[in-house]
Amino acid sequence: PLPVSVTERTYDTVLDLASPASPDDFKTMPLEILAVGSTGTRNLLDLARQQQARFFLASTSEVYGDPLVHPQPETYWGNVSSTGPRSCYDEAKRFSEALAMAYHRTHGTEVRIARIFNTYGERMRPRDGRVVNTFVLQALRNEPLTLHGDGSQTRSFCHVADEIRGLAAVLDGHLTGPINVGNPAEFTMRELAELVVEITGSTSPIIAVPLPDEREGDPLQRCPDIALLSTTYGWAPEVSLREGLARMVSWFTTKEDLT
Repeated sequence: PLPVSVTERTYDTVLDLASPASPDDFKTMPLEILAVGSTGTRNLLDLARQQQARFFLASTSEVYGDPLVHPQPETYWGNVSSTGPRSCYDEAKRFSEALAMAYHRTHGTEVRIARIFNTYGERMRPRDGRVVNTFVLQALRNEPLTLHGDGSQTRSFCHVADEIRGLAAVLDGHLTGPINVGNPAEFTMRELAELVVEITGSTSPIIAVPLPDEREGDPLQRCPDIALLSTTYGWAPEVSLREGLARMVSWFTTKEDLT
């Protein structure tokens, strides 16, 4: 249960933004991730119900798993392993979505759900194992940029400034069900690596390495269908990957110890 110092206050909105989300965390914190998506989310839903507050869940594109439909609309149920190395995060978020909708149907709790696709930008943890910050740090150190496999996997990267605008639109909007929030511009991992090298002016080579065991089950492609968000709330991404990476590189250069 939540401490009295939390429950004795008055809230009109409860935000569930918490969860370890780096691929490195899936190996080291699987039980904690599952607890956050179950017990943690239920505690916050109970708080929202008691306070008659709006509940906002930060969900993820990982609910689609390794998708067989491309790009992924909210109506797609996904292609998800319940036992693979990534399952702790994928299934935790799927369960938290199910919990939120159950509270909505059973108790009338006002629910908003955002499915966040790959997001990057300033103030990321430099060494949390995600591909964008890993590539940027490697390039700034003139170290080889390491592609897992042949680099043909695709992702769609949304700058944090655009992501925040999208999340605010979902939070303040009237729709109850999940809404994709992401940038539909799609890049291969090799294209991302080449762009990072260009922007940083690095001498780093780009090399292919075998996929680590803990990355087994990584989706081959991921791209949001943002028609629902765009048509309902008029949202569209504004920051290109080139511009967003330049901002991120500038911030890392001034804030991060690269030694």
